[in-house]
Amino acid sequence: MYQFLAANREELIARCKQKVAARPKRSATPQQLVHGIPIFLEQLTRTLEAEEKGQAAEGTRISGAAGGQVLSASEIGVTAAAHGKELLELGFSVDQVVHDYGDLCQAITDLAVERDAPFTIDEFRTLNRCLDNAIADAVTEFSALRDVSRDLAHAAAENRRMGFLVHELRNGLGTASLALNALEMSNMPVSGATGAVLKRSLATLRTLTEQAIAEVRSNMQPLAQTEVFLVADFIAEVAAAARLDPKASHCEFAVDPVDPRLAIAGNRGLLSAAVGNLLQNAFKFTHAGSRVQLRVTTAQDSVVIEVEDRCGGLRPGSIERMFRPFSERLDETTGLGLGLCIAHQSVEADGGVLSVRNLPGVGCVFTMQLPAHSLGRTEEVGPA
Repeated sequence: MYQFLAANREELIARCKQKVAARPKRSATPQQLVHGIPIFLEQLTRTLEAEEKGQAAEGTRISGAAGGQVLSASEIGVTAAAHGKELLELGFSVDQVVHDYGDLCQAITDLAVERDAPFTIDEFRTLNRCLDNAIADAVTEFSALRDVSRDLAHAAAENRRMGFLVHELRNGLGTASLALNALEMSNMPVSGATGAVLKRSLATLRTLTEQAIAEVRSNMQPLAQTEVFLVADFIAEVAAAARLDPKASHCEFAVDPVDPRLAIAGNRGLLSAAVGNLLQNAFKFTHAGSRVQLRVTTAQDSVVIEVEDRCGGLRPGSIERMFRPFSERLDETTGLGLGLCIAHQSVEADGGVLSVRNLPGVGCVFTMQLPAHSLGRTEEVGPA
């Protein structure tokens, strides 16, 4: 058999390539699959030759022992493991790993029948042993690396989710602390605007905590809490909280009047946090003595909330990575880099769109576009 394989090596490889090409979703090149059929065929040929010459130990060294016994790493085992790794990296499934070796077995059998090439039972046993060991090692490596990849992806997702929760908890706690300090220093009544900021921040912290507990208990995503509310009240509340931010003291903070008839529907707490994150970034990057502006306009059936800063403009390529997690604007590293990503997700969850427009040499404008909600005469507005 080893002479037959050596003489028909190119023909067998060509037939295997044809079988690979006939299966769907295969994009690997011969160079990418170098550890596959060509090397295995050469190792199989040398194994058969060694055993034909009575060199059983050499044959076992190349192909491995029968029955899955692992005495030491065989040549076939090493290259089959590399082949399994390559197929995983190319996005193939485990059944395609098995098919690659099955193709060669089928090609050998078909060509032997066509050429009327008789093989002994021992030679077929060697062929089956080599195929068995190669498939086992390739599948083992493929499965092990796939499990590691899944574990890493799961860990990354959990880390990202925890980062989002920590970020929002920190923001809520920070706003509540600023409001409490302001109340204590000025003896303002809790029933006033600053007290309302404190109450809303505490409510947000409570909601985030309850959602986290519910998710742990049920292992499900928390349900969104949707309410209808007036945009003017919403903006007034967000602006009051933003004015407590120490970073806002170095610049002018302008809030344009809002049409009292405008209303939107959504998760008020998350949307409030989204606008708050945009304002925090604006205060952080706006040049001293300049201005941050918060305004509301309309476009067709949408309410448009804009935060314009004077950061001097965005660097090339910044917009493309602006809303990715753990990315800070302008290479800053003082935060988690999650604010804009969380804002983006919160707005999208309520059917809106968050985008940014660069003003070269001046600053940038973050735009939240949300579906407008028409209030009926008897419809209740959510709590302020």
